[in-house]
Amino acid sequence: MTRIAICAPATRITRDHADAIETLVAEEFPQHSISVHKQCFASQGHFAGTDMERLEALLECANDPAFDAVWFAKGGYGSGRIAEAAIARMNDAAREKTYVGFSDMGYLLAGLYRHGIGQAVHGSMPVSARSASGRVAVRRVLRWFAGDTSGLEPSVDGKTPTAAFNLITLSMLTNTPLMPDLEGHVVMVEEVSEHLYSIDRMFFHIANTLPRLAGLRLGAVSGVPENDREFGQSAEEIAEFWCKRTGIPYLGRAQIGHTADNHIVPFGLASPAPAT
Repeated sequence: MTRIAICAPATRITRDHADAIETLVAEEFPQHSISVHKQCFASQGHFAGTDMERLEALLECANDPAFDAVWFAKGGYGSGRIAEAAIARMNDAAREKTYVGFSDMGYLLAGLYRHGIGQAVHGSMPVSARSASGRVAVRRVLRWFAGDTSGLEPSVDGKTPTAAFNLITLSMLTNTPLMPDLEGHVVMVEEVSEHLYSIDRMFFHIANTLPRLAGLRLGAVSGVPENDREFGQSAEEIAEFWCKRTGIPYLGRAQIGHTADNHIVPFGLASPAPAT
């Protein structure tokens, strides 16, 4: 059994979201147990409670030896405000856990990976369990918790270290105390709801600030808003342009992103199954 704690370091979920993930686990994955922290339903402006409420909930889940994994409820924005403080207070139990999320949770995953705390994993989150397409992605994570590695991103081979980020999150992370050393990694990036000129701007930044990578893969770039003029390059052409200009090997597409096809990417070298 994998004992999973769910908390919301950024934005809140509703009781309906929690009911959906609890029902899915009870009906299809009885080998797991989940505990949804009450903080997930808190509200303080944009966030799932105050910074302190989100910090304390994360630490309760991470530092409790009764749990094997922490599954972040939802992205949005907010985990970067508490990540450094949380990492500084994590105990030995926190160092043995698996942490799963993506998008804004990249701030936490990056910091955890930098400090060697547990296993950071890019993967879909419980908030998606209410829709049929979302459940496809959520089931992929739940199967992985059970030791089924079929949901790993297909290029993950366990030979070259990997990491996966939302593009704007990675751009904001560079040159901060949360940024891990990604030299020699294959880095996968994805984005949602950004104009193509913004995608280009972020690639300019990361391509010129990342260390020597083993390569870069581009995931889904979805929900691109319509602009008042055509940018003139597709998202993939932008990625190829900046990789070529800065000497990063462009390795093609990755099956990650804000879609039902969002696959699992463990940070570092992939292990056959999550630590429990």
